[in-house]
Amino acid sequence: MRPLDPRLLRHARAARGYLIFTVGLGLAVTALVLVQAGLLAHALATAALGTGAAVLWPTLAVLLAVVAARALASGGGETVALRAAATVKAQLRRQLTAHTLRLGPAWLGGQQAGEIATLATKGLDALDPYFARYLPQLVLAVAVPVAVVARVAAADWISGLVIALTLPLIPVFAVLVGLHTKARTQRQWRLLATLGGHFLDVVEGLPTLKLFGRAKAQVQVIGEVSEAHRKATMGTLRVAFLSALVLELAAALATALVAVEVGLRLLAGHLGYQTALLVLLLTPEAYLPLRALGTQFHASMEGATAAARACDILAVPGPATTPAARGTLGLGAPAQVDLRSSAIMLNEVCVAYPGRDGLALDRVSLAIAPGERIMMTGPNGAGKSTLLALLMRFAEPTAGTIEVGGVPLAQLDLATWRAQIAWVPQRPHLFASTVAGNIALGQPGASRAAIEHAAALAGAAEFIEALPAGLDTELGERAGRLSAGQRQRIALARAFLRDAPLLLLDEPTAHLDAITAAEILATAETMLADRTVVLVSHGPAWLGPASQVIMLDHGKLAALVPS
Repeated sequence: MRPLDPRLLRHARAARGYLIFTVGLGLAVTALVLVQAGLLAHALATAALGTGAAVLWPTLAVLLAVVAARALASGGGETVALRAAATVKAQLRRQLTAHTLRLGPAWLGGQQAGEIATLATKGLDALDPYFARYLPQLVLAVAVPVAVVARVAAADWISGLVIALTLPLIPVFAVLVGLHTKARTQRQWRLLATLGGHFLDVVEGLPTLKLFGRAKAQVQVIGEVSEAHRKATMGTLRVAFLSALVLELAAALATALVAVEVGLRLLAGHLGYQTALLVLLLTPEAYLPLRALGTQFHASMEGATAAARACDILAVPGPATTPAARGTLGLGAPAQVDLRSSAIMLNEVCVAYPGRDGLALDRVSLAIAPGERIMMTGPNGAGKSTLLALLMRFAEPTAGTIEVGGVPLAQLDLATWRAQIAWVPQRPHLFASTVAGNIALGQPGASRAAIEHAAALAGAAEFIEALPAGLDTELGERAGRLSAGQRQRIALARAFLRDAPLLLLDEPTAHLDAITAAEILATAETMLADRTVVLVSHGPAWLGPASQVIMLDHGKLAALVPS
């Protein structure tokens, strides 16, 4: 881990004001350290001369004020740094969530959902020690030793030279120990991410595991991963404690060396009493920030490792950050199109997924005119879902181009483009909200009447009325209390409610009986007359004639049948 990760600061611009203020307080603490040592040395030297208390009171009063100011500056620095940490965590979480959504299911399919969830919660929460203690201590570790060496050298150049020569021992030992700790901390974080991901997968699949009698076996797996994480954590803590011992020993030996040479010269009369006191008081202050920095480095490493992983994810190029999108029209401003009047053209489009042999789509050319009814069919793995992913910009063409109204798709604003699309996947996700909230997910602010109308169109009104609170019934995550067909109808109602000119239906009737499927397709054909609809289906198709029937086989366009 680097002492300061510039990527973290780049993604945390909102916290820069707090950090600048923290640096200012650190510099104030540095000045107060020097003033405090000078006043204390003066007070002790004056008291040794046997002068009255009246002479000491002004110095002691100022010393007390300096000590209080130092405490306030130190506490204030930590408070401001905690605010910076809260700001950074909130900003990183927003950026991580938004970027993950931009990357889409194609990227998420190769990740552990539990790892992302752990990273966005406990992982980023561990940034508090990094900002509240490590970064302020980093400022002090640079400023205080330099200031102390300069002040001591001004009073006694020999002691200043000894301190300057022994100071590098602390960071050298810290780096050597840190290199060993880095690998342990990264392993600890990987195990924590694995534990979080596996636990989430087990919870989601618990009904299936219990059905097949495999729940107890997963308890053992979770126990093994938890034990491995415990051992990794304890190993990291042992290294941290040993590093503290090494740094304390090095600092103690260096301080003793200065004390011995100062004492010998003081006895020989080559050094004044007040100067000797000043050197002895300032010498520990030179090593203290470096020792504390090593301790805070280990305490903050988990948060810094998690933040580095978050920055790695944010660096993954998404649809909105492609070179074509950045160079839009030569001006940097994204183009705008309306799918109600603009045709979609695919020209010799190829898609290849990393780590997979062959092309998911192989030189597919296709035209989708506004208002068309398109039926897409083909065996599993033919490329149907990849074609839908291209239209939603969850995937990007490896070769070929996609144009909308004559404008390259990569030049269109991602959010505006997706706002014109409604999508019903094969396995729709319902969230921990009310039935009405799930239907209105893609159309925030929709009226109650509009939600009820969409539910009726999707054939969901009857079973929704039978629920305890109707549309206001709370559904758990993934709505496990509903059947697959009921979940599919709510997803269809969500798509019907969304006023999107392009509707993508991926096996929308897969979990419905034949009569209900025919009713929904008939409703869709009537109610979506002004929209472009692409239907992926192995079973029932449009009751009326489709504008085009697209047949895919192994990524190639096997047949294109116009109506």
